[in-house]
Amino acid sequence: MTTKAYKIPESVLVVIHTEDLHVLMIERADRPGFWQSVTGSKDAKDEPLLETAIREVAEETGIRIVQASPEQGDRATPDRTCVSVEHLHDWHLSNVYEIYPAWGYRYAPGVTHNTEHVFGLRVPRDIPIVLSPREHVNFLWLPWREAADKCFSASNAEAILQLPHRYPQ
Repeated sequence: MTTKAYKIPESVLVVIHTEDLHVLMIERADRPGFWQSVTGSKDAKDEPLLETAIREVAEETGIRIVQASPEQGDRATPDRTCVSVEHLHDWHLSNVYEIYPAWGYRYAPGVTHNTEHVFGLRVPRDIPIVLSPREHVNFLWLPWREAADKCFSASNAEAILQLPHRYPQ
């Protein structure tokens, strides 16, 4: 007999943006018209949040976050799908929100809230985006205010609105 593997109610939100604060928005496959940043739950309770963020970005966008060698410094990483882990920032910000009823079945009985940890990832504007078709069907680059307006999630919109304060121009 197999037991159902429930989602862990702890996740990451990764706001992917360019230096000029254009934000990558991705449209959910299971909810057309629902646009968001990269999100995803831990795979194991002891998975470090940084690893969750790195894994989710790769799974949902094809962007690989890698260690840069000392010789490279802040230059581009070996191929165009990679960015240095130095461009991934833990904002040390957490949001606790009620899980949307439509997605409640993914969690253990009685679990009603999720804790979301916010990260920012700066990438080059021309980085290739390869979506996971079972999760997302389209992507857009939008100026930060427009991106915040397009989000279906209030916590995602609020994170995007913080971009100019976290990455002053």
